[in-house]
Amino acid sequence: MNHIQIVKDTTFLPQLQNSLTNTYALSSWDAFNLSYEAELTTMNHSFDELKSLAHLPQIEFLPYQLDAAKRVLFKMDGRAILADEVGLGKTIEAGLVLKEYIIRGLVKKAIILVPSSLVSQWVEELQTKFNINAIAYRKNYRWEDIDVVVCSLDMAKKSPHHEDITNIPYDFLLVDEAHRLKNIKTLNNSFVRSIQKKYCLFLTATPIQNSLSEIYHLVSILRPGLLGSYDAFIQAFEDKEDEQKSILNQLVQQVIIRNTRKDIQQTTIKRHVETQWIEFTTEEQDVYDRIDNLASHLPPFTKLTLLRALCSSREACFLSIEKMLKQQDHPYKKELVEIADEISVLPHHAKAKKAMKYISSIGDEKVIIFTEYRATQFYLQWYLQQHGITSVPFRGGFKGTKKDWMKQLFEHHAQVLITTAAGGEGINLQFCHHLINYDLPWNPMKIEQRIGRIHRYGQENDVHITHIALKNTLEDRLMHILYDKVHLFERVIGRVDDILSILEIPNIDQEIQTILKDSDSESEVKQKLHQLTSIIEQETIQSEDQHYGRSES
Repeated sequence: MNHIQIVKDTTFLPQLQNSLTNTYALSSWDAFNLSYEAELTTMNHSFDELKSLAHLPQIEFLPYQLDAAKRVLFKMDGRAILADEVGLGKTIEAGLVLKEYIIRGLVKKAIILVPSSLVSQWVEELQTKFNINAIAYRKNYRWEDIDVVVCSLDMAKKSPHHEDITNIPYDFLLVDEAHRLKNIKTLNNSFVRSIQKKYCLFLTATPIQNSLSEIYHLVSILRPGLLGSYDAFIQAFEDKEDEQKSILNQLVQQVIIRNTRKDIQQTTIKRHVETQWIEFTTEEQDVYDRIDNLASHLPPFTKLTLLRALCSSREACFLSIEKMLKQQDHPYKKELVEIADEISVLPHHAKAKKAMKYISSIGDEKVIIFTEYRATQFYLQWYLQQHGITSVPFRGGFKGTKKDWMKQLFEHHAQVLITTAAGGEGINLQFCHHLINYDLPWNPMKIEQRIGRIHRYGQENDVHITHIALKNTLEDRLMHILYDKVHLFERVIGRVDDILSILEIPNIDQEIQTILKDSDSESEVKQKLHQLTSIIEQETIQSEDQHYGRSES
C-alpha cells in the first residue's frame, strides 16, 4: 500500500474561535431546535408525496384527480395529455401539477395557452383556487416580465408575440383544447412545437385515436422520439393486427391519462333526463307540411334546413328563407316568398310556450337554454321578458370580456342564460343545475358537451336535462334515430367518441351533413341515418361485451 501523506489544516481555527467568542453570529439552541422541528414538520417523507396539498386546504380533491397529478409528476416526467371526460376537472388536475412544481421550485416561468373565451376563467381558477399569481396577457405587457401568463393561442401564435414567446425558456407550458394541435400542417402545431419548455401539459376531452398521424404528431410534441420516426411508426402500425395495436396503445398510455364517469363511478350527483313532447299549433303544422311537401321543388338539403329552422322559431325559418332569396334568380323564389308570408303571421312558437312554462314551474332556479339559431336566441329573450323572466344571451360573436360579463350577469342577476353552440364548450356553470335543449344538434355527442357545463366537478345538486321536441316533425325522427337508438344517456355516456374512433368516423357532424347533402329524399336520409346508428349500436354492444367479459353462450 502506498504511503498516504496527511497534512493538517489549521486555517479554520481562528474563524471558529471568533465565532465562539462572538456568539451573536450563532443562533441559540432554542432557536435552532425550533427551526429543526419546523423543517421536520414540512418536509416530505417520500418523493412521491404532494407538498402542495398542505397549501390548498380549501380544495377537496377527488382520488382520481390526485392520482392523475401524481402520475404526471412522478411517472410521466411532467409531460402528459389530460383527456378526462367533460366536467371531471382537468383544470383542477393541471392546476395541482403546476402548484406542485412551483412549491418545489422547479417552475418559475409558465405559459398557459387557451381559447380566447377561457382566458379570464383560467386566471380566476389559478388565482382563487391555487393561489397562483397568474396574469392575463395585455398588449402593453412584456412577455419576459410575467412569471405565469395566460393567453389565447390565437393571439400568441401571431407576430410579434410568436417571436417573443419562442425566445423565452419556459419551465411549464399548458395548452387547453389541445386537439387543435393534431394537424401538423397548422400554425398551432408548429408554434407550440417551437416553444421552449421543460414540462408540458395538453388538455382535451376529445380522444386522439381517430388517426395514426394525429397520434404521432401530438405525442411527438410531448415526447420527441417516443414513437420513433414518422415513416417507421406508420409502417409499424398502419393496417396491422391487434398485437401491434396493443403495443401502440401501451406506448400512448405513457403520455395519456383519461378518466370517465363510468370508470371512476362518480354517482353522488345524478342527472335526470327527460324529453317533453309537444305538438305544433294548427297554423304552424300547416306551414311545416307545406315545406315538407315541396320535395319536387326544393333540394332535400334545402328542405331539411327550412324544416329544422321552423322547429326552432318562425324567426329562424324566416331569416333562412330571406338568405336564400338574396341569391339572384333563385329557382324557387315564388314558393319561398309564399312560405315567408305564411310564417310572418304565425303565433308564438309552441316550443317557446313550453320552455316558459317549465321555467315558471321551477321557481327562481337558474336555467340554461341551448338553441342552434341566433334568431331564436333573440326571440326567446324577448318572449321570456314579456312573461317577467330575466335572461341574458351568450354566443360566439362576443369577445372574451363580454362573455365573462354575461356569465356574471347570469350568476348574480338573470334567471336564464340563452346560448348558442358557443356555450357548449369551456365555460363552467355549475352554480346552475337545470338545462333545456331547445334545439337538438345533429351530433348526439354535443348534448354531452352541453351537459358538461353543469354536470361537472363542483356541482352540488342533481342536474335536470330537458329536451323539448316536436311530434311528427324532423325532430321526432331525429330523436328516435340518433338519440333513442344509440341510448346516449343510458349506455354510452363518455364512450360514443371512443366507439366512433374505432369505426374510423372522425367527425359525426361531417358524416351526417354528407348524408343530408348526398340524399335525394327524406326516406333516403332516414335509411342512411338508421344504418349509421345500427353500426354504432353494434360496436357499442361488442365494446361492452369486451369490457365486462361477457360472451355468447
